[in-house]
Amino acid sequence: MKSQKWMSVQFFIFFFTWGVFLPYWTGYLTNVKDMSVYSASLIMGAGMIARAFSTLVLFPELTKRYSIHVFLRILALGSLLTFVLYIPLSSFTMLLLITVLFSLVYPNLLPAMESCASLLMQRDRIHYGRSRSYGSAGFMAAVLVIGFTTAQFGEQAILWVMIGALAFVVIATSWRAPAALTDVPVREGQQSTWQLAKVLLKQKEFLAALVIVVLIQGSHASYNSYSFIYLQDIGVSNSWIGVIINVAVLAEIVLFMVADKVFGKSKVYTLFMIAAVGATVRWILIWLVPTAGVFVLTQVLHAISFGLAHYAFIQFIARSLTKSSIPTAQGLYAAFAMSLSTALLTFLGGYLYDIQAGYAFLGMAAFSFPAIVMLILQRKKLTT
Repeated sequence: MKSQKWMSVQFFIFFFTWGVFLPYWTGYLTNVKDMSVYSASLIMGAGMIARAFSTLVLFPELTKRYSIHVFLRILALGSLLTFVLYIPLSSFTMLLLITVLFSLVYPNLLPAMESCASLLMQRDRIHYGRSRSYGSAGFMAAVLVIGFTTAQFGEQAILWVMIGALAFVVIATSWRAPAALTDVPVREGQQSTWQLAKVLLKQKEFLAALVIVVLIQGSHASYNSYSFIYLQDIGVSNSWIGVIINVAVLAEIVLFMVADKVFGKSKVYTLFMIAAVGATVRWILIWLVPTAGVFVLTQVLHAISFGLAHYAFIQFIARSLTKSSIPTAQGLYAAFAMSLSTALLTFLGGYLYDIQAGYAFLGMAAFSFPAIVMLILQRKKLTT
């Protein structure tokens, strides 16, 4: 299987699971496991903290011991085996524990996939945007499937669709991988994860890019965890919720399909500024006008607030870093931008949601706006 096709298939199948877990799992906990919104936010937030630790420490360390392909296979099987433990559990304590355990394994698939893409960009010259658009398509397919199955069988279907999707991840990661991903790391003379991270964080351009992407991506916490129940609260049916969520994914697909051609030569600074402004406008609009129509319109901005910010950081590390630094950079990105900041803001969003649903989104604007200020102040440092 050619590198481009292999990467596209892996992205599609993984992001199908992401499309089940990310927008719907809080709803599953509240509707099926009878957790309050605040209790569910504690569970999901704890999982994100575990995810931050795992992607920051375990991911870079284990990529030094195994080829990235072998590591993918271990993660896929571990994710499936831990997730099935959700079936018999129902108490807050046990759900918290299994979420932490699952979060130590499953989220590492994301930086692993992105590391594969970065390596294949360098070695086999694949088009990142083209393959990543298949990931967005997988996410969209998952949302459609969940919208249909929950409308027919209730929220219990979320669990079973996720288990089936993880089984497909196990199968897909067992396929023969491109040669660039099967190299066993040479451990002699390797620096530790902390040493590599320290070196990266001392680079002013990398640190600036990381902080900015943390602010932008972290601001998606309320959207990721509460959009499903928010749309339920304003009277949208489950089947239509799937359609509405897919507006964002469709916009993201379009962006990734044209990203290499349209933004491939753009400066990272420019891409980050567009993303930061898009995120801030998006959250303020949801707070100002709490209607399904406006929520649908803001979904188009997902391509900018999330997709373009992600594309900008991936381009930054592909242009600026060596092969040996990429896993550590991906670990830092996954830990801080996709996990820790999101975890802390999920706690905040749950608290604000209990006061008023719209406040959960306004709070996210207060987090993304500083990225605009920082970009203005750090413009000279982001020259890539």
